[in-house]
Amino acid sequence: MSVASGNLRGAVVLLGRILFSFVFLFFCISHFNGQDLAYASAAHVPAPRILVPLAGVLILLGGLSVLFGYKAKLGAWLIVIFLIPVTLTMHQFWAAADPAAHAAQLQNFLRNTALLGAALLITQFGAGPWSLDALAASKQSSSSASSVATPAR
Repeated sequence: MSVASGNLRGAVVLLGRILFSFVFLFFCISHFNGQDLAYASAAHVPAPRILVPLAGVLILLGGLSVLFGYKAKLGAWLIVIFLIPVTLTMHQFWAAADPAAHAAQLQNFLRNTALLGAALLITQFGAGPWSLDALAASKQSSSSASSVATPAR
């Protein structure tokens, strides 16, 4: 791979991480300001005063982790843990009788499944070359290489 294509790959993956993380960092605000608490209560979520802020913490930590590429695989798993139950319980398009509600819930369900797919990719492939994870790995490999190159006396 040439330097130019490596730089393009790094830039594209970074942009993807920024765009992906933005969704969660934007939506975590409503988990703490009471807006999602009312929505979760109306949807009969058990213990919404506990689960809604907990969900906010998951997506805040996961979003920041993926954004900076620091322990991004773990951060993506936090997002997966958030998305699965929320998608299945909060966006039940199949149960919506009103056509407008059905369309809105289907759109939210499909958005979340796409985000889930992206999060699962990050759990397997990590944050890419322009990340704190990649920086730490390069420092670790260079320090272990120098210790191998320098014989002990």
